[in-house]
Amino acid sequence: MGIEDEVSSNAVKVYKAMKEMAVLSEDKMGTAERITQSSRLPKTMVMNALQELQNRGWARRKVREKAAGYYLVK
Repeated sequence: MGIEDEVSSNAVKVYKAMKEMAVLSEDKMGTAERITQSSRLPKTMVMNALQELQNRGWARRKVREKAAGYYLVK
C-alpha cells in the first residue's frame, strides 16, 4: 500500500516534489514557498496537500522564526 492509495493526487505531487528536493529530515527542511515552486501547484493547493500529508503521518511541520519548515517522515 503506497502513498497513492492514502492521499489525494495533489498530495502525491507535493510528496514527490519534496522527495526530489531531498527534504527528508529536520535539518534539510523546505518552506511552503520552495515546495510550491517545485511542485508547480497553486499555493493554497500545496498548503492543503501539506496539511493532508501531516494528518496521514507522511510529513511533519516545524515552526521557526520566519517561515515554517516541512520535511518527510515516511
